[in-house]
Amino acid sequence: MLNLEFSESMIRLQQGVKMVARQVLRPISRKYDLLEHVYPRELDAFRGAPLFSRSKKKQDKDRPPGDTKDPIGTNLAQILSVEAMSWGDCGMLMSFPNAGVGNAALVAVGTDDQVEKFGRLWIAFANTEPEAGSDAGAISTTAELDGDSWVLNGEKIFVTCADRCDALIVWATLDKSAGKSGIKPFLVEKQTPGLAMTRLENKCGLRASDTGTFVLNDCRIPKENLLGSAKIEQTTEGFKGVMKTFDMTRPMVAAMATGLAGAALDLVREKMEQNGIVLDYHGGPNAVSAMQKEFYRMEAHLEAMRQLTYRSAWMADDGQPNNLEASMAKAKAGRWATLIAQKSCELLGPLGISTQELAEKWMRDVKIMDIFEGTGQIQHLIIARHILGLSSRELK
Repeated sequence: MLNLEFSESMIRLQQGVKMVARQVLRPISRKYDLLEHVYPRELDAFRGAPLFSRSKKKQDKDRPPGDTKDPIGTNLAQILSVEAMSWGDCGMLMSFPNAGVGNAALVAVGTDDQVEKFGRLWIAFANTEPEAGSDAGAISTTAELDGDSWVLNGEKIFVTCADRCDALIVWATLDKSAGKSGIKPFLVEKQTPGLAMTRLENKCGLRASDTGTFVLNDCRIPKENLLGSAKIEQTTEGFKGVMKTFDMTRPMVAAMATGLAGAALDLVREKMEQNGIVLDYHGGPNAVSAMQKEFYRMEAHLEAMRQLTYRSAWMADDGQPNNLEASMAKAKAGRWATLIAQKSCELLGPLGISTQELAEKWMRDVKIMDIFEGTGQIQHLIIARHILGLSSRELK
């Protein structure tokens, strides 16, 4: 059963993070939108504390076997933090040290020793390739065992925090003929010979976060940098690590979209009230202005986004598989945050396209949230497979 009441500690967390978003991120949001590829040094104050942690697992050693519930609600707490931070600035949230998607992947698929060893690094997630985007199973980057080292060759594109990260988690195949079963994650530190960043993208939105391309040319890493089981023959579990990572990060993308959409609606509400437009929730839908009606409609979708996102995080904390719910949250939030940001610009009139306010920036930032971590179309495909009980081979 989903409990919609937050604990006092979660409410304090949400309020505290919102204050950071308001006082630290929002004032410099425009600055780093203009200074693309420049790292926000103001974020160094948060360096050192990883967003993703396994510390709670160490406290649960005395729990009954098979009990995977998280009594302290770590996933939901992260979602609340991400939503509040995204109200401030999504691009800078993605530039927080030690909070890369690769850090989530490390926690999802690494051993306890590997999390302990690499957890303090800022880790990027290198999965997408020129010929492998939505179909992550089409990865062609190779990994070959040579003595006590793995040798990696391939190209990875659209890597978030490419220039700023300390290391990458590179997904590569041990055996292309084995398909998804041959895919494994490898941790590659930035200074490793054979790894080169060859391009930084100039983007429409999320300009405070850098995105780049890496080429691996006979890149040699230690044998123990294969994440997860050291028994290489157990390749059937490799690709599941990609999906397990997405089950953690898709709700976070949904929370980002929810935070941004909330910021857009807060601005619209503020401007409406300044112009004497009173939001009256007691009247019928046909007894209000077109602007009010549009606002109520967007607000209802925002609440639906929020509840889907919270549910997916709560299920993870409750030890329940959340693959379906993570995709539902991502699909709903990615799509409707885009529509809310666009409509907010329309309702704001000239202010919606002026740099006097952040509305036009939010409209540029939001579109990627319907694309990365699996496009909206892919999320609908995953949802359909769950509902119809079909495999990926049966429904493509």
